[in-house]
Amino acid sequence: MIDLTMDMEQFDCPFIDTSADHEVAFSTMHWQLDTAAEQLETRLIAEAPDRWELDAGLTALREHPNMSDYRLFSKQDGTAVIRTVIEETNAMSTITGHDGYITGPFHIEDGSELWQVGFDDEATAEEAVVDLEKGNEFDIERRSELELDQLFEIMNHADAASTLLDACRDLSEVEEETITTAADAGYFESPREATLSTLADEFDVSTAAVSKNMRRGEKKLLRSVVQALEDLN
Repeated sequence: MIDLTMDMEQFDCPFIDTSADHEVAFSTMHWQLDTAAEQLETRLIAEAPDRWELDAGLTALREHPNMSDYRLFSKQDGTAVIRTVIEETNAMSTITGHDGYITGPFHIEDGSELWQVGFDDEATAEEAVVDLEKGNEFDIERRSELELDQLFEIMNHADAASTLLDACRDLSEVEEETITTAADAGYFESPREATLSTLADEFDVSTAAVSKNMRRGEKKLLRSVVQALEDLN
């Protein structure tokens, strides 16, 4: 299987149009492509800086001419959970016309969409990409080829992957930023290219504060790694 991660700018997608005109982003929780009805049903999380921008974005999305059905499940501050049914876009039609399929969740922000699609072989994928260029703007961010044994391994280890993802989501904003900055600066290299002192200067806090945030984040991640290793065995 050929798996493509694409940064897509569809010209007939309600989510892309809405995120281009309003400061709102969409992330899928569930999706189902009905090729017979030529429609895509999704359940999404919509996020905006505040409830006013969220309301403006959701109104624009609901009134988009390519929107067939819209339902608001819940809304709090700048976040909402919604269900939508949109008409098949040119890109979706091209993908399904080449026997392609959605392989993962997508995220839409600032007028572009990170989209994951798959094809059964390299030749079909190349033909689809050529046809996609006729009516869409996109960049292929990542291309990978998965064999059957790799697919089975991914499916069998879904619980372990979910455990690691949950741990990442459980990190506070400060913990995530501290660990990410430390990794980028070379704190975890041997020999170290950064110290607690240089990180403290970066965040304008004490070395004790940096160390505390680092330990908290590392503890959460290490606990999840141990659990994931148990799931793998």
